[in-house]
Amino acid sequence: MSTPTTPAPSSKWRSRLAVFWITAIVMALVTIVVMMLYTNIARRKWEAQNTVLKIADITEATIDPAIWGQNFPRQYDGYIRTADNAKARFRWSDGRPPDEPDPAHDPNKAESKLTGDPHLKTIFNGYAFAIDYRERRGHAFMLQDQRETDRVTKKPQPGACLNCHASNVVAYREAGIQQGAPGALTDALFSEAGQKQLMTGWEHVNALTYTDATDLVKHPVSCLDCHDPNTMALRITRPAFLEGIANLATSSEPTPHMPSIEQWRKGPKTDAYNPNTLASRQEMRSMTCGQCHVEYHFSGEKKRLTFPWHNGLKMDQAEAFYDKAGFKDWTHADSGADVIKAQHPEFELWSQGIHARSGVSCADCHMPYKREGALKYTDHQVQTPLAHVNLSCQTCHNYTESEILARVDQIQKRTKTHLDRAEAAVVELILAIKEAKAAGATDDQLKPARELQRKAQWRADYLNAENSMGFHAPAESMRIIGESIDYARQGITDIAKLRPATEPK
Repeated sequence: MSTPTTPAPSSKWRSRLAVFWITAIVMALVTIVVMMLYTNIARRKWEAQNTVLKIADITEATIDPAIWGQNFPRQYDGYIRTADNAKARFRWSDGRPPDEPDPAHDPNKAESKLTGDPHLKTIFNGYAFAIDYRERRGHAFMLQDQRETDRVTKKPQPGACLNCHASNVVAYREAGIQQGAPGALTDALFSEAGQKQLMTGWEHVNALTYTDATDLVKHPVSCLDCHDPNTMALRITRPAFLEGIANLATSSEPTPHMPSIEQWRKGPKTDAYNPNTLASRQEMRSMTCGQCHVEYHFSGEKKRLTFPWHNGLKMDQAEAFYDKAGFKDWTHADSGADVIKAQHPEFELWSQGIHARSGVSCADCHMPYKREGALKYTDHQVQTPLAHVNLSCQTCHNYTESEILARVDQIQKRTKTHLDRAEAAVVELILAIKEAKAAGATDDQLKPARELQRKAQWRADYLNAENSMGFHAPAESMRIIGESIDYARQGITDIAKLRPATEPK
């Protein structure tokens, strides 16, 4: 009798078994991949939601940016790197021939504009800018450069100069408390007591000597000047800007690039326009920069810092304000004309350009967004957009980097070429007035030419002092330069008419 045998599995059954194990393995792998993806997504979401590493307690009295940097290391890293900023592509000191180095150049100081542009000493003769006028550098140097310039050490300046070069919110508030303002630094800045402290202290510091005022501060512009320490929201802390923008709002000048002003004008206007309560975040991304990058003057014996925006933000609207007020920065040493010195009107010129009208803020270009993992944050290494064209320009402009750089170069080269011509014409007018004065021309006879010098010099200097070399508003820049040349040539013609006709022999 034979032993029964187990039949061998059929090939069909073996195939089904193989499919089962393959499917099980694939499903396991898919499950692992899905779980890993889910974990990664969850982690990235957590990273994106937890952008602050809470280590230090930050208050209205926290001035030192290094303390803020404990909670915001990425932003602080950019802030300190403003000491390493790329140089601007067009600088006045670049005009110096390479075989004529500046004998007074200190490698720890910015290069001198006076060496690069031979017209400036004549244009500023009799004023502190003829003594020392240097290239701009990053925010890291803003307080150091002001303290060390010969314009301050050789020509005493008022405390109002401190507005644009230091972290001064706490200094103003402390001075205000000392002058009798109510409350303490623990009060919120926008509380009634906090605002009283700020305004009272600002008024007091304006009138101090610069030597006394600069002893009140230790840092260049810092986090506290632009951010609320509790919410990190952008804010305006400079009293001069708050007054200036409120005056602009009451004017009839259109401000399409600042829609919150246009909206305020449609309302009851019972309270002054206040950007801290009315401006959008995108507007604030320019207004915070406009606290310092602006034209201004010191009014009255107390040297009150004033932005000339009562008529609007255009160059000639500021000029009209100065003319009505009878304001002058100094009387020119060569010509005797009462002239004005422009400061750094980037906010005003940007307001006349296509980027402002398109809703592009200062920060979009000079502080573009960066990504690190899931984090998106603003680069705090404030510098020229040309240092990172891909982040600043190509997010909107679908051109190659070389094409963008070529377009910028073209605008800036044209601006500089015509600005050189304007300055040459202004110098020619100054020397013509000086010659006519030496020949016996009276003040009445020289008055029309001196007034034309004031106009021509103001326009040339406006573009010289503005730090975009015309890029912020190319068409407006060329208009200003053209008017400068025109007024200078009119003045030269007026002086020529004073010369007696030569009798034929």
